[in-house]
Amino acid sequence: MSGIVVVYELDKAVATRSSPGVPDSEERPVHRVHAAPATPGVPAATGPRTLCGKDTFAMATAHRKPTERPGEPWYPAEYASVVCPDCNAVIET
Repeated sequence: MSGIVVVYELDKAVATRSSPGVPDSEERPVHRVHAAPATPGVPAATGPRTLCGKDTFAMATAHRKPTERPGEPWYPAEYASVVCPDCNAVIET
């Protein structure tokens, strides 16, 4: 699985209401988890497109590296329900 970087496609920013005197904060939940090829020579940097063809420019890079152990998923377990099926299919082939 070397050469793959996990990236998050985030939902649009959602402003949350806060108490007076407390600054507004923004929360951006993960919409979809994608896999992208690493930039040649820079294994922690993503290439310009995910394995399914989406632009990685506005995506957040996960701090987790895909596992190379057989049977373990390439994505963080907590995001299993939002894994991109197209990226997953490319990795499984």
